[in-house]
Amino acid sequence: MSKPRVAVVFGGRNSEHAVSLMGAGSVLDAIDKDKYEVVPIGIAQDGRWVLAAGDQRFAIEDGELPVVDTSGAALALPADGGSLVAYDPGAIPVELGAVDVVFPVMHGPFAEDGTIQGLLEMAGVRYVGSGVLASAVGMDKAYMKTVMAAAGLPIGRYVVVRDRDWRLDRDRVLKEAEELGYPVFVKPARAGSSQGISKAGSRAELEAAVEAARAHDPKVLIEAAIVGREIECAVLESLGDEPPAASMPGEVQVEGGQEFFDFEAKYYADQMSLTVPADIPRDVAEELRGLAVRAFETLECEGLSRVDFFYTPEGKLIFNEINTMPGFTSLSVAPQLWAASGLDYPALVERLVQLALRRSPGLR
Repeated sequence: MSKPRVAVVFGGRNSEHAVSLMGAGSVLDAIDKDKYEVVPIGIAQDGRWVLAAGDQRFAIEDGELPVVDTSGAALALPADGGSLVAYDPGAIPVELGAVDVVFPVMHGPFAEDGTIQGLLEMAGVRYVGSGVLASAVGMDKAYMKTVMAAAGLPIGRYVVVRDRDWRLDRDRVLKEAEELGYPVFVKPARAGSSQGISKAGSRAELEAAVEAARAHDPKVLIEAAIVGREIECAVLESLGDEPPAASMPGEVQVEGGQEFFDFEAKYYADQMSLTVPADIPRDVAEELRGLAVRAFETLECEGLSRVDFFYTPEGKLIFNEINTMPGFTSLSVAPQLWAASGLDYPALVERLVQLALRRSPGLR
């Protein structure tokens, strides 16, 4: 019998392109190639799909971020059940065969936000991770907060800045934001990996921060600063009918001198540390794990998610965000949380592929 074919898809048309490649490199190293036929597929920054070149670089080297090498054969995924087609100008297209499951190690807009999930749904292809709705809501921090607040999760105060309001009524927007009190954190509503995030302590800094965030997304979130420790928990779907499982909580601490957990702290060496289990009271840890599972189930997530909280000096937990496809290198927070909880990285990759293979295409 032929081995199941797993397409590991990475890259994409957004500012998290390099982050995706770093995660994909780890997945490609860890996946069991004796059990699966693995097809590495890159999505270039201009949207082209290509078979990964043999010398594709996945890691940061000499401070240079990796990008998809477009020298490989161009690919198409027809909406007929997932049979890949390779083609080059002037050549006869070559059918490469059907894909059993796609592992989209992708983040940000046009990837983690339900768009690639919708494409795969239309093609009838199984895939790792959450579906269209959970991915879209999880990506949009404004709607995410609305949904989580309705589910009873404690959230901080925030203001949503939409494109039209910023262009036509900027003074009102700034006044509403200032009611949160300085400092505030400004971030694109639909981006990740701390791209475009700034801390603002005055009106001038606030206005500049909104403009910086708008370079990534015309929709911006302004959040009141929360004094507290950043505690994170990973949630994993069960292979059976049991409820999702929550990892041990871990505390993230910035080591490189940054004011907050920014892109460099997340992806450059020796810039952050993770303490697992987090040094918090046992009852708080259990409450946090329960809230993390509630967030996962509220969005009807599938596969894996990472849920982030603040733990305040007063002993309160405040929900920050959920990531439906969290950073996925072997050294990323979610895989480290599961490794500390007894599920190492290769086993985590295997679990996610098996979950996807067991899922029927279409509505579920």
